[in-house]
Amino acid sequence: MQDIAKAAGVSPQTVSRVANGSDAVKPETRQRVEAAMERLGYRPNYAARALKHGRFQDIGVVMFNTATFGNARILDSIVANAADDDYSVTIQTMCHGAERTLSAAIDRMQRQPVDGVIVVLEERISDFVGYKPPREFPVVLICESAADHCPTVDADQYGCSTAIVDYLMSKGHKTVYHIAGPSTSRAAESRARGWREALEQMGARVPSMYIGDWCANSGYQAGVALAHDPDCTAIYAANDQMAYGAMLGLQSAGKRVPEDVSIVGVDDSLVDMVPRLNLTTMKLRFDDIGATAFSMVRRQCEGEKIPVGVKTVIPPELIERGSVLDIS
Repeated sequence: MQDIAKAAGVSPQTVSRVANGSDAVKPETRQRVEAAMERLGYRPNYAARALKHGRFQDIGVVMFNTATFGNARILDSIVANAADDDYSVTIQTMCHGAERTLSAAIDRMQRQPVDGVIVVLEERISDFVGYKPPREFPVVLICESAADHCPTVDADQYGCSTAIVDYLMSKGHKTVYHIAGPSTSRAAESRARGWREALEQMGARVPSMYIGDWCANSGYQAGVALAHDPDCTAIYAANDQMAYGAMLGLQSAGKRVPEDVSIVGVDDSLVDMVPRLNLTTMKLRFDDIGATAFSMVRRQCEGEKIPVGVKTVIPPELIERGSVLDIS
């Protein structure tokens, strides 16, 4: 800063004001200081800035993986919103071969220069109930259930299923078959529970459930099997990949979609990948989930209190295409 001050002909205090974005600097002086910074290769020392201001302007994100469609969209939204507010993002995944707990994940993230953390809890963990984050270290959870001590946000996974069942039953189908996600997934568990309880409340038969792995091949195998069930006229798959695989499996066994079997997926993940996509789906607004989670943690970092014990729900949106037939 002394070098910059000398080169620009100003005081070190003026250089500090420019580096910290203060408005108390004349535009022509700011330009002269910034030109000197550029010429001499000055970069702010964020560790020193954090010591002075109490913040690193960096948010941590913890995920089980970054490859699934929903996680990738959530992460992209967090990064984009962080950049808009001049924050950086530090990413970690849950350790393999170690106990996967909130306590361990937050402890690891606290060793990094971050001001707070967002945890995407797509799997069950042992210390979710009753977990208390460290004092003065904001934690936001993206998960299905509201946490007692952390702000929580997510899509309505359960309501997504009940809405799909209502939709298919309103088209004249007597029941709805379900291709579920893996048993380790909290979202898959909630979607399966919503499907089952919606049918029970309507007094409809609850068929056997097929369990997939989120991938199209598992949907294909389920589709081939369901093609031989004469009572199967409607299928709800827990994501679009399995739904699209089921469509192909049904067609390979001689069934037509939607003339013989109607299908609905979840997440609207194939719209930019499959040409002439004909799959009706329940779109989960992952971008809004990421944006809301970032807003929650940033506001806490800046001193605002965010309610805990309740979940902020981002409602899904039904996207109707051509994979459902009204048979009523």
